[in-house]
This record gives sequence, structure tokens and C-alpha cells, in this order.
Amino acid sequence: MAPIPILFYLGAILLLIKSKMLQKIILLLIPTLSLIIVVSIPKGDYHALQFLGYNLVLTHLDSLSLPFAIIFTMMAILGFIYSIHHDDILQHASAMIYAGSAIGVVLAGDWFSLYVYWELMAISSTFLILARKTGNSTKAAYRYFMVHVLGGLLLLAGILMEISANGNQPLGPLELKGTGRWLIFWGVALNGAIPPLHVWLKDAYPESTVTGGVFLSAFTTKSAVYVMARMFMGAEVLIWLGAIMTILPVFYAEIENDLRRVLSYSIVNQVGFMMCGVGIGTQLALNGAVAHAFCHIIYKALLFMSTGAVLHMTGRIRCTELGGIYKTMPLSALFCMIAAASISAFPLFSGFTSKSMIISASGHQGLLPIWIMLQFASAGVIAHAGLKVPYFTFFGHDRGLRTKEAPVNMLIAMGICAFLCVFLGVNPEPLYRILPYPVDYIPYTGIHVVAQFQLLLFAILAFYLMLKGGVYPPELKAINLDLDWLYRKGLGGYVMPLLFNALEVINGVFYELFVRRFPLILSWLLLKLPGILVGIILSPVRPFVSGGRFRELWARVLERLEKEPSYTSMTFAVGAIALIWLLL
Repeated sequence: MAPIPILFYLGAILLLIKSKMLQKIILLLIPTLSLIIVVSIPKGDYHALQFLGYNLVLTHLDSLSLPFAIIFTMMAILGFIYSIHHDDILQHASAMIYAGSAIGVVLAGDWFSLYVYWELMAISSTFLILARKTGNSTKAAYRYFMVHVLGGLLLLAGILMEISANGNQPLGPLELKGTGRWLIFWGVALNGAIPPLHVWLKDAYPESTVTGGVFLSAFTTKSAVYVMARMFMGAEVLIWLGAIMTILPVFYAEIENDLRRVLSYSIVNQVGFMMCGVGIGTQLALNGAVAHAFCHIIYKALLFMSTGAVLHMTGRIRCTELGGIYKTMPLSALFCMIAAASISAFPLFSGFTSKSMIISASGHQGLLPIWIMLQFASAGVIAHAGLKVPYFTFFGHDRGLRTKEAPVNMLIAMGICAFLCVFLGVNPEPLYRILPYPVDYIPYTGIHVVAQFQLLLFAILAFYLMLKGGVYPPELKAINLDLDWLYRKGLGGYVMPLLFNALEVINGVFYELFVRRFPLILSWLLLKLPGILVGIILSPVRPFVSGGRFRELWARVLERLEKEPSYTSMTFAVGAIALIWLLL
């Protein structure tokens, strides 16, 4: 059995086959086979080998990696069902490599494998943004790639420092002390979109292709949650960073006009719950973080699928441009509402059975400020993702848009996701059985259900009053200013020109010294060097030869040197080697 990521990479190569039918078979066969492998093999280490003196473990399956591997392979299947109608090999191959690399991250058992998969994930996902082939997507892809290069460098520096200090140890819990471990932490935090490193997500994901957004919503941030859980479970800093993550995006999402950007902010919000659970570090909290990652991947993908279907059919994605589409896209509207109910944690939907575990864990640990922040953030989620997205996409002001329903393959993928949202909400036991620790949590108690309905009702009331009062922000055509302004406009428009001017001056000085002057001086020295060496060699005989005879001998030597350029060439070579040796 080959490592699962290798199967995906092989699948990406096989997509070069000309037959469209074979391409579609490969897209569905590879992730399906991978899912079968994940659920059938026993837990343990596989594909261990030696590389440059290091022990590599390409597949490490345990109680933490298992649920992530299952949902990642499931999401690959659903993503390819959703995207199988188009024939863009670039998108399919990029998604195949991206999904395989994300699975590789959660199955990696050593630092080297983790880093390689981490970087492949960043590179391949960039092409899902580039593939949209617009000016904005090209710029966003460039920024996305540069940000993730920075994150990769932080991670690599931390890994090298960790290996230097402690050797190539298996991946496991780390105490957050020392420069190397903090570099690893922030390298992972960047992928997890932890503020203030979150703005790349809302900058890039809305510019991706319709199908690319589905894959992007699933893998990068959740693989970061996995790595945090693997290494920094119980780190107190994650509790507060996670709680801030849940609240900060709510305000931006409420005033955002682009629906896929609303969903991008919502990803940051939801990952905040997971990071908070990892930081709390109890068995209930970690189970909640993993369960919420599992459920979130499904319902967030469904939200991206339903809004993506609208974008695919209408070419529009802004709140101010949509409305009334439920009349011609009723199934897409229904699936979107199921996803909205799930992310809002309505009882009988998947979000309720996962997110409540994290909130309960914060209460059990006596973290009252965190508990209050998570409850507030939950209400904000209901307002911007549970109500705003379906309302402005499919209902709202009817703008006269009339189009067909989404393609059948899109509807099938959305239908499966919708079924899973309901199934895991009604019957969470199958999910609870694959969590890292035994689960004795019961979500459907009277106090849980009543408290959640109170939260839902107040959020719905607030949304209704804002809507009827004519003050709901999405009706304003505007652009949100977030921290990404610093590198989109501030860095690019003000700082970079100054930096380029300064570098131009430095470049001019170095050009004059080392490109124009230094080679001329060096050439003159090397050309004179043969004569100087001959003079040194002949100097012992000079006292025995008259001045005229010596000058005649000297002239014949120089004439011979001019006729035999090989001597000069050799001197050049010797001089160059000597210079390089001195510099090194």
C-alpha cells in the first residue's frame, strides 16, 4: 500500500490522460480508495524509512489523526463530485495535490514529512485562486503565496531549531517555550488564520474559482487546527487567541457585501472555537475541537457550494446584486438553509452537537470571560452566516434574476453534505466514536436546548429589527478595510516605493563598485600577474646579468607570454581560484 498522499499525486499525473471519462473516474476513485484505506487499516506507523540519517514516518494513524484523515478524504470525494462538470485540468490537478498534501499533514509522523506536505499544500492551493484567471485573482494568489511562504519559513526555522536542540523526535506535545517552538507556533498560526495573521484568508478565498473555494474552505485552516492539537494542546495563549478569533470577524462579516468574503470571515470565527478548545486542553474541549472541525468542514463546504452555485449560474456574488433566486434555484436554497442551520447550531443539526462541547468545556473549567465571549460569538454567527447568507442570496429584494438550477453533480454534492449535516445533528454517536477520547457528553439536555433556542431567538430578532429598520449594512456598496490593507495598499502603495528607491541607490553603488570597477581592476591585476611572477623568478639571476642583457631577456619572456595565451589563461584561473578561496 502506497502512502495516501502519493495516491493523490499519482492521480494528478494521471489526469493528463486525454479521455474525459477516465479523468472523471480518477477524480472519484483516488479519494474513495483513500477513504477505504483510512477506515480499514489499524492504528499505528506505516511507511517508515531512513533519509539522510533521519527517521521518516510517512503515515502515523492514531486517535487524533483518524477523524481528520476521514473527513479530509470525504471532503475530497464531495469536492470532486461538485467540480466534475468542468474540464479544467489545472483546477483538478491542483485540488488533487492540495487534498493529498492536507491528508499528508495529518498523517505525518515526523518533522520533515510534515514540512514537505505543508509547503506542497500552500503551493497547490495557490493555483485554485490563479485558475479563476482574473486580475484580482492573480493579485490575490500572489499575496496568498507570499504570506504562506512567510509562514513556511517560520515553520522551517522553528523545526530546524527544534531538531538541533532535541533531535528528530516523533511529532508530539510540546511545551511552548523557546524561540524555536514559538516560531513553529506562529508558522502554524498563520495557516490557522489567527489574528492578526488572518487577513490572507478573506483576501484570497473569495477570489478563487467556484469549485476551488470549496476545497480551500476545508483543508488549510483545519490542518492547522490538527497541528495545534498535536503539538500545543493546553497552551493557554490559544484560549484567548481562539476567543478573540470568534468575535473579531463577526463585525466585519456583518458589514461585508461579498457573500464569499462573509463566509471567509465566518471560517476565521469557526476556527476560533476550535483553537479555543485546543487551548483549554481537557478531554471534553479537545473532543469538541475535533468534532467541530469535522462538522464545520461539511457545513462550510455546503455554504460555499450553494453560494458558488449561484455565482456559477448568475455570475454575481454580492448581497446588493442578488435576491429572489429561490424561485428558480429551490434546491440550492434548501441546501443553503440546512448549512445555515448547522453553522447556527440549531438543535438537530450538526453544529449543535459539536460546538456546544467547546462552550461547555469552558464553563466546566470556570473560564467565565471565555464562556461569555463564545456565547456572544455564537449569536454573531447566527446573524451573519445563519441568516444573512441565505436571506440575501436566495430571498431578500427580488432583482429579477431568473436562471436554471445548478448542474446535477453540484446538487448531488450539496445533497450529500446536507444529509450529513442533519444526520450528525440527529445521531452524533458515529462521530463521537472516532474522537480522540471517550465521550460521555450528552448534547440534548433540557438546559442545552433551551439556552440555544434563547440565543437563536434573540439573534433572529436582532436581524429582523435591523432589516426592517433599513440599517442592515450589506445594502451599502462599500469595501471593508481590514489589516490586509497594510500589504495590499499601504505596503504596496507607500512603503514599497520608498523601499525600492532606497534599494535602487544601494544597487547603484554596488553596481559601480563591483560590476564596473572591480572587474576592471581585477583584470588589470591578473594580466600583469604573469609578468610580476616572471620578474620574481628571474630576480635571483639579475645580479649576474648586465642591465641590457636582463632587459632583453625580460622582453623575450613577455613576448613569449603574449604568444602563449594559455599561460595567461592559467594565471587567470589560478588567480580566480585563489580569490574565491580567500573569500570563502
